[in-house]
Amino acid sequence: MTSLNPGPTPPAPAPRRWRDIAILGGLFGLVLLGLAGLASATGWHDVMTQLGKLGPVQIGTLLGLSLVNYLFRAMRWHIFARKLGLPTTLVQDTRHFLGGFAMSVTPGRVGELIRMRWIRRETGWAVEKTAPLVLMDRAADLAAMALILALGLSLGKGGIAYAAPVAILALVAAFVATRPRLLAGSATLAYRITGLFPRLMARIRRASRSLATFATLRVTAAALVLGLIGWMAEGYAFHLLLVWLGADIGFWMAIAVFTFATLAGGLTGAPGGVGGAEAAMVALLSLDGIPLDVSIPATAIIRVTTLWFAIGIGLIVFPMAERHSLTARGR
Repeated sequence: MTSLNPGPTPPAPAPRRWRDIAILGGLFGLVLLGLAGLASATGWHDVMTQLGKLGPVQIGTLLGLSLVNYLFRAMRWHIFARKLGLPTTLVQDTRHFLGGFAMSVTPGRVGELIRMRWIRRETGWAVEKTAPLVLMDRAADLAAMALILALGLSLGKGGIAYAAPVAILALVAAFVATRPRLLAGSATLAYRITGLFPRLMARIRRASRSLATFATLRVTAAALVLGLIGWMAEGYAFHLLLVWLGADIGFWMAIAVFTFATLAGGLTGAPGGVGGAEAAMVALLSLDGIPLDVSIPATAIIRVTTLWFAIGIGLIVFPMAERHSLTARGR
């Protein structure tokens, strides 16, 4: 009697990269359309005059400072991966981290969970075991940015209305995300109140059990320092940009405006904070006396050299990460 052989397993369907690229392009177009509308209110000539003040060296400096942010945070991701016990190298972890930027424009940035799929293929670790990496990465970002915002408000001239509550909210979220019992309890409470996303809530509860692994002074301190250096680099880039455009509002105030706008955009839940961050940045600069013919190009340039530069890097690294993960699965 011959046994039925189902034959080789069909290959997994290719990722729908064209759909992701279309979403990215649409969002980018909407942002440009909004900024263009604001620019038209001030006159295109004034905006183009401001843009003409920047040369290749200035643009390269802004991109270089953004790259500092990405690499320092990738190093932090590697520290978390090693502490979790993942058998991955620094090169692997950097590839996963940077490649995930391609999905930054998904709502709530949930698309960045693609990193978990790559790790599962290359190491065999289930998503439930690696999910704490995402939680710790987000919590570390929130904590670092909240501290930077607090410093900016303390040392900068003037102040930003409602910035203190945003900083406190970020710190609370970071605290909850790194406390296993609080996180599990929050997921349970959210499910009981809403009855939504039972699988997601169950995964969060399971993932929370692994968070205790990261609760050491050495890991916490290293993660905080790397996050502070990374986000301060981008804030410094914003300060330099304003100086080059003739709108110096002070180092710490520029840091506070950039950080608050980034946090505010993230809290909206919009993909990549698109729309919310730009609106907050233009509004805050205007409140600080910066005219629209300066605040609009400054906002457009800093977002292109931070968020969209990261997405560009992600789109370059994404195919390599996907190919490496598929090769590892086939071994």
